[in-house]
Amino acid sequence: MKLPIFVVDAFTARAFRGNPAAVCLLENKLDEDLHQKIAREMNLSETAFIQKLNPTDNFTQSSCFGLRWFTPASEVPLCGHATLASSAVLFYKIKNTNNTLTFVTLSGELKARRAEDGIILDFPLYPTYPQDFHEVEDLIKMAIGNTLVQDIRYSPDTRKLLVRLSDSYDRSFLETLKVNTENLLQVENTGKVRGLILTLKGEAGGQTQAFDFYSRYFAPWVGVAEDPVTGSAHTVLGSYWSQQLGKQEMRAFQCSPRGGELFISLRPEGRIDIKGGAALVLEGTLTA
Repeated sequence: MKLPIFVVDAFTARAFRGNPAAVCLLENKLDEDLHQKIAREMNLSETAFIQKLNPTDNFTQSSCFGLRWFTPASEVPLCGHATLASSAVLFYKIKNTNNTLTFVTLSGELKARRAEDGIILDFPLYPTYPQDFHEVEDLIKMAIGNTLVQDIRYSPDTRKLLVRLSDSYDRSFLETLKVNTENLLQVENTGKVRGLILTLKGEAGGQTQAFDFYSRYFAPWVGVAEDPVTGSAHTVLGSYWSQQLGKQEMRAFQCSPRGGELFISLRPEGRIDIKGGAALVLEGTLTA
């Protein structure tokens, strides 16, 4: 078996920043267990598999493909950065002739379209609801100790817990915050929470670029201690911060050590556009 495989850094214009994803192009159907084995071998937060939907399809001219995402531990229902990476491989490397690609996924049909300065993902927008602090107190205390919390929300669609830190903190505080993910599975093992979002209100410009909000994302429940830049988390963050700030268009920065920028635009039909750049850093052939 020989498979074309690529590594793409997503939500960045420069190599070694943003979030790396592996992308496999599948000419033929793959044995089901091989998806997980390959993802474990690649050992990135996500490995994406692009599948032809019909035997007559080809990666250069077809506009609709199947898409699945695997962490080293499990398949996930939605992954933004690996969708961006997949689109970048098709647009920039394979030279797909279409301006818009459609991916059939576990989260329904997702679209990616070319932009002058990146790729725009058309994703679902997921609402958040107030979360009782006492129900998740142990989880939050385990993760961030006595850090001051301003708001807690829950997204039942994505099973992500959004924890907004106090406005008294700044970006550097979030960047350097030590987060304990090792014991979160023991504290929260009900299946209710599959991802923890820490977020902070943005700051005006000045010495640094202005962002509307900052975040970090942790998902040890699916085998990812900290994800560098997370498109799926912004389907929740976009919903929350749009309400908080009264904005439909926002600029976001995920404060992981690698860091990444996302440009967000809410659409009227309950969808969200997430725009980002991508840098192809590796291409090769997987043999097994």
